[in-house]
Amino acid sequence: MLRMIIRFIVSALVLMFVGFLIPGFGPLTFVNALIAAVVISVLGYAIEALFGKNVSPQGRGVIGFLTSAVVIYLTQFVVRDLDVTILGALVAALIIGIIDIFVPTELR
Repeated sequence: MLRMIIRFIVSALVLMFVGFLIPGFGPLTFVNALIAAVVISVLGYAIEALFGKNVSPQGRGVIGFLTSAVVIYLTQFVVRDLDVTILGALVAALIIGIIDIFVPTELR
């Protein structure tokens, strides 16, 4: 549960940052960024529960990176006013993955 809360916070902050800077990732209002972060956290948790931890960004593999990009891309179909291109989803997944390296998302 703690890991999901940390992911939510990191995702919300990164989404607001990426939405502001990156073309191909529409700018988000604060509320939409929070909703998108919840959707990304829930989808990420569900995928990890179904397929195991190796598919998550913490697996630090190509599959985890691509899965994150797909989850971010699919989030646009749930969150109103979120427009994400494939390149925008890839950049957001990369940034979230880099931040996940430095922010612990599980107790060791």
